Amino acid sequence: MVGTLAACLGRIAPFYNLALVTLVIILFLKLFKIKHNKRVFLKPWGLMFIGVMIYVVEQVVTVFDQAGVIVASKLLFPILEFFIIITFIYMLLLQREHLRA
Repeated sequence: MVGTLAACLGRIAPFYNLALVTLVIILFLKLFKIKHNKRVFLKPWGLMFIGVMIYVVEQVVTVFDQAGVIVASKLLFPILEFFIIITFIYMLLLQREHLRA
């Protein structure tokens, strides 16, 4: 029973992730449409948005792979995770340099 529950949650989780990340994308688009003064530093938010979009690509590939539409390489997901982590690290370093200036 427990194994079946875990398998069911593992199959449906990417769909829930995509549903929740659409809300995050809507919030990002609203953030970028707001008129800001020159003191607001939005570049880290843009990098975070890129990381979220890479995550969306990863979840779409997961859904298609589970549905049997495509066959994803086992190397694809670690590469996508690598780019997400690198984007977030660069975002944090960029924010730190902005605060030092």
